[in-house]
Amino acid sequence: MSDSPYIFDVTDSDFTVKVLENSYKVPVLVDFWAEWCGPCKMLMPLLAKLADDYQGKFLLAKVNTDEQGALAAQFNIRSIPTVKIFKNGQIVEEMLGAQPESVIRGLIERHIVRESDHLRASAEAAYQAGDAAQALALLEQAARMDPDNHRVHLDRARILLEQDKVDQAESLLNALPREVREDAEASALLGRVEFARSAAGAPDIATLESMVATQPNDSEARYRLAARKVLAGDYEGALEQLLEILQRDRGFRDGAARKAMLTIFNLLEGKGELVTRYRSRMFNALH
Repeated sequence: MSDSPYIFDVTDSDFTVKVLENSYKVPVLVDFWAEWCGPCKMLMPLLAKLADDYQGKFLLAKVNTDEQGALAAQFNIRSIPTVKIFKNGQIVEEMLGAQPESVIRGLIERHIVRESDHLRASAEAAYQAGDAAQALALLEQAARMDPDNHRVHLDRARILLEQDKVDQAESLLNALPREVREDAEASALLGRVEFARSAAGAPDIATLESMVATQPNDSEARYRLAARKVLAGDYEGALEQLLEILQRDRGFRDGAARKAMLTIFNLLEGKGELVTRYRSRMFNALH
């Protein structure tokens, strides 16, 4: 075991103190491992190196599953190594198997608090108070202070999109590293960019609804109506329009309706009753 103050063994008797209570101060990564596990031995020194690199911005707790079977059972550990991240007393993310350093760093970065995150919080407060200009100014300051905090750029892109500054938002998102762009939040924002492009110059929702009511086979109007509804937060209304296109005109824009439905599922994080229902209806329409 390392002599680092940021790394320690955990047992069933001290898990609450060492992991849950500490997680209210900084994220705690819990590494479930075993002596006989080869991948565990590959992962262990990498996690230790990162714990020392980050100098207490997160803590590394190690659980030997052979000795702490109750903890392994409590957290449903089915394979090792498994890493679970605790924050504010709750599991917020997990990682299965040995992963490269870049993946683990990305995992950590999503949960540690940085100085620039305080500016992010101030920016969000300003935005919620109706001052988008001040929010963006604070985020630009945060970006200069900490250009590697990708959460700052995601916040900026979200606000720019909501202010109809689509080109600026898209540029910010496309400048992010590939692994960040492929993450759920960035992917959702890029999906909103596509819907904003489709809605650009389109009539308002009421006019588009009137158009599809009088011309039900007007797939272009129906698709733009779906885009408008997404931007307005009416995901069910958008999915209904896209499903209608799928049923009437499956080849429209080379399968654009199906792709748009998948994008909405991504916006909804792939879960929930709405996703389940419309995923089933989409499957039935396609088959």
